[in-house]
Amino acid sequence: MHVLLIDDDINLCKVIGYQLEKQGFRVTTAHRGKDGLRLFSQKDIDVVLTDIQMPDISGIDVLQNIRQENQQVVIILITAYGSVDNALEACRLGADDYITKPFGQEQLLFVIEKAVRLRKLQLENEELKDELAGKFRFEKMVVKSDAMQKVIQNARKVAQSDATVLILGESGTGKELLARSIHFNSPRRDKPFIVVNCPSIPNNLIESELFGHVRGAFTGAIKDRKGKFELADGGTLFLDEIGDLQESVQANLLRVLQEKEFERLGDSRIIQVDVQLLAATNKNLEQLTKEGKFREDLYYRLSVVPLTIPPLRNRKDDIPDLVRYFIQQFGHGRDIPVSAEVLQSFQEYHWPGNIRELENTIERALVLGSGSEISIDNVPPHISQKPGKTGDELLQLPFDDFSLENAERQLITLALQKSRGNQTRAAGLLKIPRHVLLYRMKKWKIQYQK
Repeated sequence: MHVLLIDDDINLCKVIGYQLEKQGFRVTTAHRGKDGLRLFSQKDIDVVLTDIQMPDISGIDVLQNIRQENQQVVIILITAYGSVDNALEACRLGADDYITKPFGQEQLLFVIEKAVRLRKLQLENEELKDELAGKFRFEKMVVKSDAMQKVIQNARKVAQSDATVLILGESGTGKELLARSIHFNSPRRDKPFIVVNCPSIPNNLIESELFGHVRGAFTGAIKDRKGKFELADGGTLFLDEIGDLQESVQANLLRVLQEKEFERLGDSRIIQVDVQLLAATNKNLEQLTKEGKFREDLYYRLSVVPLTIPPLRNRKDDIPDLVRYFIQQFGHGRDIPVSAEVLQSFQEYHWPGNIRELENTIERALVLGSGSEISIDNVPPHISQKPGKTGDELLQLPFDDFSLENAERQLITLALQKSRGNQTRAAGLLKIPRHVLLYRMKKWKIQYQK
């Protein structure tokens, strides 16, 4: 690790330099601030250790000049006892720490190691934030269908506003993913993104979870606790499955949306917050308002900007790209081909579980497959079968010979033919356990012959 030591006290520089070199540091020394800046621009420096009081320019000037050029280097100020206020101001301007004269070797090493460790954690945190923000960029979302293109187009616009957004769609369509994308593409991206899954919180705790409480507000409230609105202040609060929110909480939520303020449970103090609210549901809120199960005024306040994500069966143009995306994700970057038969079965399937079901299907296929190709044998039977085939075959049965016994025989025979005699797969096609299939085969004396 390379340390740049800037101090006009020549003897102090010799002592500190010797102590640091003895601990394995490389040390470059300058006795004037401007010389220190020149050396910093010429050498690869990890830590700058600079005095505040110097004859030409101060350590504060050195700090500000270096920070304009480099945000990663660790900067520690050396200060006399009477200049601590200056050192504290320097920390506000970007210094990592300060050390007060006189100091010993152990104290100096401790301050350097602590500052380096904290700076490293800060940089890692910033890198993770950048990576997370990049992950949720709209450009990275897999959207090809016209319906999803329109949703993303509107999401881009609303991300630049503070408008309340209601995200609608079936389970598994990616409502939370869209909510995160709105947040990470908004001016609030560096502030918290807080998620509340409404159905998962017991009814007697939902108000405390959202608005917080003070000690003694109810049995078990042993200390003050911030709610999700306070934790999300300055950022975004995402209420998932808001259609399950109990009616007693809806009035308080409406007040927060209208007035930007609330009270903790058991407290009369008013707390003001700046939060963009995103909500999602797979229920028909308009119908719930007509039935009196959801406040009409809250519904209209939530749906300032409604975004409806279409189910996967209505955006099948996206399936091939989604398949490739999940293969990359679960295949550790490998480009594993998919058979044409599999892709066709995906296009024909109804996908009641939407994108989440497709994701699970690809992961399962990669785990159970050979690794060289995703074939139809790696796909669950209820997806790989062709819709309507068994129904078409039944319609071809002679009407005068139609009976439950003949229908059952025909279905079992068709399932065995489709599965090429694989009894487990045939049972899956028929949605029955394997032992039930074996019982029926024995009962009707059905034998499959290749």
